[in-house]
Amino acid sequence: MKEATSKVESFAADGQKAMTAQMEKLAKGFETATAFNQDTVDAMMKSTEIASKAFEGLNAEFMSYSKKSFESTVAAAKDFASSKTVSELFEKQADFAKSSVDDFMKQSVKMNEMYMAAAKSAMEPVGARFTAATEVFKGFSA
Repeated sequence: MKEATSKVESFAADGQKAMTAQMEKLAKGFETATAFNQDTVDAMMKSTEIASKAFEGLNAEFMSYSKKSFESTVAAAKDFASSKTVSELFEKQADFAKSSVDDFMKQSVKMNEMYMAAAKSAMEPVGARFTAATEVFKGFSA
């Protein structure tokens, strides 16, 4: 009877140890998941902040270009009005059109570069979280 009682007590103690170890692992898993999720939320907030600032910069650049374009159009119209011949008017219009297209193309390239830099910067925190998630999932399969 003592031997049976001893085996039952040993079995119960081993079961208790195993249960405690599993509960500790589960609690650590919850802590890890909570920390991971908080880091992900922080990364999303950082990404949104970067995108917002970039949008402000893009908007300011667009407004600056629009103002400059309007001012050059007004100046060109005044210059057109001072033309003495039709030939001179056509020459001024052609020069203005060429200049306007060149300026537009330069501005388009500049805005595209700004947009691409902003998109890259805004995605960096999110990309880092994908890398972290990959590492976490590697840990599960190992």
